[in-house]
Amino acid sequence: MKVLTTAQMHQLEENSVKSGVTMEMLMENAGQAVADEAGRILEDIRQQQILILIGPGNNGGDGLVAARHLHDAGAKVFLYLFGQRPGRDPTLKPIRERRIKRIEAEKDDNLDELTKLLASVDTVIDALFGTGTTRPFSGLLLMVLDRVRRVKIKRPDVKTIALDIPSGLNADTGEADPGCLYVDNTITLAFPKPGLFKFPGAERVGEISVVDIGLPGFVEEKAGPEYLADEWAKSVLPERSPQANKGSFGKVLVLAGSINYIGAPYLACNGAMRVGAGLVTLAAIGRLQAILANKLTEVTYLPLPESRPWLIASEAIKMLFRQFEQYNVLLMGCGMGQNEAVVRLIRSILLSHPKAKTAKPKLPSLVLDADGLNALAGVPKWWDLMPEDAILTPHPGEMARLTGMTADEVQLDRMELTRKMAGEWHKTIVLKGAHTVIAAPDGRSQISHVANAGLASAGTGDVLAGAIAGLLAQGLNLFDAAAAGVYIHGMAGEAVKARLGDTGMIASDLLPELPVIIKQLKASRHSEEAE
Repeated sequence: MKVLTTAQMHQLEENSVKSGVTMEMLMENAGQAVADEAGRILEDIRQQQILILIGPGNNGGDGLVAARHLHDAGAKVFLYLFGQRPGRDPTLKPIRERRIKRIEAEKDDNLDELTKLLASVDTVIDALFGTGTTRPFSGLLLMVLDRVRRVKIKRPDVKTIALDIPSGLNADTGEADPGCLYVDNTITLAFPKPGLFKFPGAERVGEISVVDIGLPGFVEEKAGPEYLADEWAKSVLPERSPQANKGSFGKVLVLAGSINYIGAPYLACNGAMRVGAGLVTLAAIGRLQAILANKLTEVTYLPLPESRPWLIASEAIKMLFRQFEQYNVLLMGCGMGQNEAVVRLIRSILLSHPKAKTAKPKLPSLVLDADGLNALAGVPKWWDLMPEDAILTPHPGEMARLTGMTADEVQLDRMELTRKMAGEWHKTIVLKGAHTVIAAPDGRSQISHVANAGLASAGTGDVLAGAIAGLLAQGLNLFDAAAAGVYIHGMAGEAVKARLGDTGMIASDLLPELPVIIKQLKASRHSEEAE
């Protein structure tokens, strides 16, 4: 499913009308879909008191249709109308016939009626303005939204839902009017919009649902990034034959850890194992191996020599090159540190010198994280000196170092920057953070729906790097392994959040959830295949 701009959505709607689907039909489909999804979110809408804020345009029309369907499903619906609806608005007649209570904002002195409703309703649906409105809010409209905002603070149990986008959010840029609500859920129509994933607006949208409204399915391949969804993730999961052996599921060599980051190899190795890699080997100095051996009982070890306590000796490079041919994937960088010896080691493994007399042995497919990336920063045109068969997994700070930008500049347009650099560097890139972006050199890209504050803790990136490496070892291509790893990791985070909340989640909480998410995806896939 593509992420489409406002202009692309308007073009699709025009194409739909030309093909015989009227705007009235699309509005009916949208309202029905929103009502159905609201029912799923609220679980039981019978006798629920639902206030819908209705604007003067198409977003308000969708809200009126949704109001009818919610009323018919047993909810007690109230409408708060802002601005004049068109004189012959066909969506108003069914509202009158059902005697659904309507209040006009312009006639509500001191917003008294709104205040009374907000004191008792269970849910507020924002259907004021959609993708076509970008003007600043002021006056009565700002007062209405502020009243809703204050009630949400006093009564956090009141559910707030945005229809398509929260009013005041720019659907393309993510810019948000000061009056834009922070909602619990956004039910977006037909396709996700870029602004839902761009900050500051992204922090206002809550959980995103995408509903079908009957628009034609054809979208140009280069229209924009894909929305990373379970249907896609199910389709790329590797099969596992009952007759397989551990070699069938790939071998991962992990080069990670240092005196300051002893836990990083544990998390990365377990991430790879928990998504199904057949064999994981940790290449580490003996001191690190001795500490981890009691916890990492399933991995094998490649002991590396030390030059000084806790420093890998340069002789390790030859040892590693002799081992590489035995592995499908090399995961490198998690918690390795940035001392000069480590940087030299990483660069010696990754980078080829243009004037070298002999070629280096071929490396396995690469997953580079953390200090593996930091070691590249500052090397002129490093991307031309290393293999293209690589996945880079930077967070915004690491991406800033690789590009020479600031972290704030990286965050301005994460989607576009990731796609651009994947093409220039000829590497698959995973730009981590809220709504992680994945991009391939050929222009393909995906964006995750997950924005989970619980994942903003030390070590979760090590788990992700391991999961990506484990999937890559099982035969997925670079882009699919990266995107599937992001999806499974994100859903594992959502599962932990549902159980513990988003405070106090730690990276190791994710590990037992990874195979559970894969099991759920496979069960859903097999169920669909059986139908």
